[in-house]
Amino acid sequence: MATYTPLALGARRSLFRTVLWIFLGITTLFVFITSEVLLVTDYPMYHAYRLQVIADRHLLIPHTLAGMLALLIGPINFSSRIRQRYLKLHRVLGRIYVISVFIGAATGVALATGRPGLPGTSMQAAAWIVCTSAALITARNRQIVQHRQWMVRSYAVTFTFVSSRLLNLWPRYWSHLGDSLAAVGVIAFTLASLLIADIGLNWHELTTRRS
Repeated sequence: MATYTPLALGARRSLFRTVLWIFLGITTLFVFITSEVLLVTDYPMYHAYRLQVIADRHLLIPHTLAGMLALLIGPINFSSRIRQRYLKLHRVLGRIYVISVFIGAATGVALATGRPGLPGTSMQAAAWIVCTSAALITARNRQIVQHRQWMVRSYAVTFTFVSSRLLNLWPRYWSHLGDSLAAVGVIAFTLASLLIADIGLNWHELTTRRS
């Protein structure tokens, strides 16, 4: 089995993070084009959904802004360079992230109330709040390693707002079963995101045998 010096391991981790953020950025851009841009242009398959979005704008606007803030703050606060040089900024952005999560979760549940997607949205919101609350508590207790782990889980749930929209171009997703499929899809994407995050956090332990 190959062995790596601490410097080599650091370089591999840095490369992995770079590739990961590029992949997440490309995915976000794809979803923005195929969901939001087509929604604005009144894409025929989205027409009924577009009318629903307009009717729900009083909740959807704060929900979208909160979600975008959380999505954008994540990469900044995960940067060890920014965290080390601008700790105060890191803390301020962290507080904004927490507030955004709570607003996004609450408005998301409010939007789903009375609709078939409520179970999926409620589960997603609960996971989002629990992971973020755990990250906040561990930060206040100065449990920095655990804080970072919970933030990874929290951001994994944050990113489900992007990943769960990857199916938007699938026509059956917008059929008469669309709401039911969306609920199942949100639950599946949330659980998968948390599982992938935990595998990533424990990758070294999973791939290294103790001597």
